[in-house]
Amino acid sequence: MTAAAPIIEVTNLTKTIDGGAHRVEILRGIDFTVPRGEYVAIQGPSGSGKSTLLGLLAGLDAPTTGRIVLDGEEITGLAEDDLARLRGRKIGFVFQSYHLIPTLTAEENVLLPLELIGDGLADNGIGRARELLATVGLDDRRHHYPVQLSGGEQQRVALARAFMVRPPVLLADEPTGNLDTANGHLVLELLLRLNREQRTTLLLVTHDADLAANADRCIALRDGRIVADEKRP
Repeated sequence: MTAAAPIIEVTNLTKTIDGGAHRVEILRGIDFTVPRGEYVAIQGPSGSGKSTLLGLLAGLDAPTTGRIVLDGEEITGLAEDDLARLRGRKIGFVFQSYHLIPTLTAEENVLLPLELIGDGLADNGIGRARELLATVGLDDRRHHYPVQLSGGEQQRVALARAFMVRPPVLLADEPTGNLDTANGHLVLELLLRLNREQRTTLLLVTHDADLAANADRCIALRDGRIVADEKRP
C-alpha cells in the first residue's frame, strides 16, 4: 500500500533579510514533512525562527528560497489573492494576542472566516458558529464583545474561529502565552479534542511544557536551523 502524501512538505526553506550592509539569516535550509492529523510542537529560544517559520507555512510571508506544499498545493509563488483563498479554506491560525475584531460579538468573530470567503456562506454558518462556541464553553457569551470577555474566553473564541471552516491545518503561535495556568490547560484540552475529533493537523509554536509534552512530535529550532526532530513514544 502506498503511504498517504504528507499534508505539509517543506524543502530547503530559507528566509533572509537584507538590510544593505547587514544581512540576517532567519531560517537556514529547513526540511521536514508532516503527516495528516499529526500534532507538532515547534520549540526553541527567542530569535530561533519559530514564528517566522509559522508565518511562512501560513503564506503570510514569502521565503527567500525553498518550497512549501500544503495539502497537495505548492504555496510558494502563489499570487496574494490565491494565497488568501487557500488560507480561507485550508488554514486556521491562532495568535497569542487573540486578534479578535473589537466591534464584533463573539459569534460574529467566529463567523468572520466565512464572511471573508464570501458566497453567502456566513448566512448558513450560524448553527456551526454556535456549535463551536458551545464546544469551547461559551454558548452563553456569544453576544458579548471582546472587551466583555476575559483573556481565556477571548482565546477560546479565537480557537472556535480557527475551526469555523474545518481547516485541515491549524497553526498556533504561543496560544497559551497570555493565559493563566487554568485557562492554559483548558485551551490545551480543546486543541487535543479538536485534533482527535476532526483529525486536524496541529503545528504549535510554544514554550508551554504541557503543550509540548502532549504533542506527537517536537521540532526544535536554534539559529534558524532544525537541531532536533523527535517523535513522542
